[in-house]
Amino acid sequence: ARDRTRYANHNQKEANHELQLPLFAAYTTYLGYAIIILCGHIRDLFARLLGQGRYLRRKTPFNSDNLQWYAPLLKSWENFYTRRLYHRIQDCFNRPIASNPGSLIHVLERVSDDGNKTMKLLGTLQDLDNDQQREKYSNAPHFVEISENRVARECLNLGSYNYLGFGDDWHVTCKKDVVGSLDDLPVSNSSCRTEFGTTKLHRELEEIVARFLGKEDSLALNMGFNTNCTTIPALVGRGDLIISDELNHTSIVNGARASGAAIRIFRHNDTDHLEQILREAIIMGRPRTRRPWGKIMVVVEGIYSMEGEYCDLSNVVRVCKKYGAYVYLDEAHSIGAMGPTGRGCSEYCGVDTADIDIMMGTFTKSFGGMGGYIAGSRDLIAYLRRRCAGSVYHNSLSPVVCQQVISSFKVVMGEDGTNIGKQKIQALRDNSNYMRMRLQEMGLTVLGHFDSPIMPVMLYNPTKIAAFSRECYKRGLAVVVVGFPAVPILTSRARFCISAGHTREQLDRALKEIDEVADQLKLKYNKSIFG
Repeated sequence: ARDRTRYANHNQKEANHELQLPLFAAYTTYLGYAIIILCGHIRDLFARLLGQGRYLRRKTPFNSDNLQWYAPLLKSWENFYTRRLYHRIQDCFNRPIASNPGSLIHVLERVSDDGNKTMKLLGTLQDLDNDQQREKYSNAPHFVEISENRVARECLNLGSYNYLGFGDDWHVTCKKDVVGSLDDLPVSNSSCRTEFGTTKLHRELEEIVARFLGKEDSLALNMGFNTNCTTIPALVGRGDLIISDELNHTSIVNGARASGAAIRIFRHNDTDHLEQILREAIIMGRPRTRRPWGKIMVVVEGIYSMEGEYCDLSNVVRVCKKYGAYVYLDEAHSIGAMGPTGRGCSEYCGVDTADIDIMMGTFTKSFGGMGGYIAGSRDLIAYLRRRCAGSVYHNSLSPVVCQQVISSFKVVMGEDGTNIGKQKIQALRDNSNYMRMRLQEMGLTVLGHFDSPIMPVMLYNPTKIAAFSRECYKRGLAVVVVGFPAVPILTSRARFCISAGHTREQLDRALKEIDEVADQLKLKYNKSIFG
């Protein structure tokens, strides 16, 4: 109980951490995009005039390429952005790995013959052109050869959602039961949950999730993204109102749009603005008719994945209870990673799960599996089993993955007879706070809150997206960089995800390398306006 009070914050309103864009960074970012866009249009112009270019449409035997009869399938700003901005730095994304996603990973080397328009795996050293190139690769500090002599680079993993480190010790914590599940059950049931897709492991998984969260029942689905996309339209529809945090995940946005319900947005973590919208919605009712809304549902996340901030859940629940609105909590990144026993944002903020009507989460982050869940009352889950498209139409979760998640939950809950789960939660919190503290001491602009395993570091300038990723990769650090359209065009960032599997020596090594890169790229905006 004493440990719980370290996290609980029942009455104090969470301060709103708004990003302040440095003036110099704003000017240089706008200038960088202007130069890139200008050069891109010039290249397009000369390609059309000279009839040469990587992206020039060629005559093909396909009727759909005859522009006299068909409109262009790809055009406009999105296509231009892909061609002239994204492809230039494509090597920084979609890097294939050939290992478990633990604290150290093997990243397969890729090359391009057409200026990053397409990428292909390097393969073996023998696929290189000459001995000089082979010597350059083989003498590199992070060079490794993996199965079939393929060329790879061993990197410290600072990007995977391996929060509790099951990617590192899977052979100790989960392997026996997971592999054993194949003796009785298939890899796939080839059916949806309402037909022949439910096994004893699905039932056991749903029971353990409900017990872990203190809810009556739960529903396990085969994809985290689709859990939101298919559940929200089943809960609300025309005549209902969704009130959503402005930084909610795309899956929530897509689910809300597909539902047909009216949508209102409140400023991130601003419960005063939420209360204002709720009061207005209740007083004014629906547009034109002024009839009362059928249902009002407020949707928030436990940890916001691009900001590293946790939700001001206690005040959100207080406001919703005051006005009779339902609370939908997405705990994709917070379940397992927050709270003294890993029970997520509700435990961290001291909120009783009975006050949260719909609890959503995923198994992909903390539990080393895939899929998602919805937890709530028995009546709610029974309704969703019949009406949610993820349950009625989608293929059910693989029984093997079910066993993986069950084993992970038992470790976290201590039901495996060890204290490994408690040690993992403590290690994740210690590593996250240590990494965040050291990044801030460097002078980097780090978003988010302490105790969050997600640490976005602001890059701003588009040219620094690729430069940061490539410099880190050169030093054996696998990092995630994020730009438009995943974040607003001026707020490009790198996003570090910390794991319980990281050792302090690994973090110190990463911090040393990041400090060098930050000096080289002028990223220390908290120490100087010029970075």
